[in-house]
Amino acid sequence: METIRASFRHIEWILIGSAFLISLAGLVTMNSFTGTSPFFDRQVIWLSLAFAVFVIASIIDWRFLRRRGVVVAVYVVICTLLAALFVTGSVFKGAQSWFNLGFAAFQPVDLAKLGLIIVLAKYFSRRHVEIAYLRHIIVSGIYAFILFALVAVQPDFGSAVILFLLWFGMVFISGISRKHIIAVFLAVTVVFSGLWLFGFQDYQKARIRTFVSPLSDIHGAGYNAYQATIAVGSGGIWGKGIGYGTQSKLRFLPEYQTDFIFAAFAEEWGFIGVVLIILLFAALIGRLVFIAGSGATNFETLFTLGVAIYFLCHFTLHIGINLGLLPVTGTTLPLMSYGGSHLVAEFLALGMVVGMRRYARVTHRDAYEKEFSGGYDR
Repeated sequence: METIRASFRHIEWILIGSAFLISLAGLVTMNSFTGTSPFFDRQVIWLSLAFAVFVIASIIDWRFLRRRGVVVAVYVVICTLLAALFVTGSVFKGAQSWFNLGFAAFQPVDLAKLGLIIVLAKYFSRRHVEIAYLRHIIVSGIYAFILFALVAVQPDFGSAVILFLLWFGMVFISGISRKHIIAVFLAVTVVFSGLWLFGFQDYQKARIRTFVSPLSDIHGAGYNAYQATIAVGSGGIWGKGIGYGTQSKLRFLPEYQTDFIFAAFAEEWGFIGVVLIILLFAALIGRLVFIAGSGATNFETLFTLGVAIYFLCHFTLHIGINLGLLPVTGTTLPLMSYGGSHLVAEFLALGMVVGMRRYARVTHRDAYEKEFSGGYDR
């Protein structure tokens, strides 16, 4: 009985509750206009699997991730998977970013985002006090840039942007100086110029041009963004009701189950529903920030903040795209958009946070000394 009570004390009800309600909102939105479409049924399966991953991850002692050898292995595996896409990956919508397993498709970039958080949390856990030194920004930037390049050339610009924002966010919370922020933005300008000249496909350039003038080509590159803004605006205060979203139900809104699920939800639930979703994400991210403050060591704190940055970046980009404020880059809404790869990765990340918090109380006082002396680098 005492063991059961102890298990309940470790449950993060706010984290689980907000994640569950967000996922439920996605299911309701898909089911309201799928008809014979398999999206809803498949999403139920993926959510069941993802939640099982969450439960398993929440009972694992993740302190082994503080060891350098483990982190190096994680990084090498991720790089190998991303590189293997160019040999055995399947092309979907112009991007060679999926492994076709027959019964399902797997997108390794979702795990790459989580892997980058682990790598950067390990790197900055011992060096955050030295973040003022440019070499640490450069070295951490190289780790991120390798993953960024492997993803950008697929090409998957949306995921590449998320990887960059993860790196920049974790560098920022580690204490980057103003002059280094300027240097980073100059470097981004150079990289973007190179991608524009040699990396971006024609359709990606068209999306960026449409961002500057979204109504200039509403029948071409600007069609998706235009339909999304119509869907959001037509929802009004109370929405059209579940199953009555004409933009989504009549398929004027493309990719309603993934890239534009927020617009589909806003059309049916209106402003009230939008506020609810924003509050749920705020609760999720806020709880992650709170948990980060009680991390056993700098690694746990930085990892949890990295997960918070991940959800914040995805949420901000997705909504910005759906409101026509940002170029369409194919960014999913965490926990809500259709898909298995990102759901498993997101629930895995949340489960790891809960697992780290579970074992924080049994961490010895010398954990901090080991973190800085190299005791975890064996």
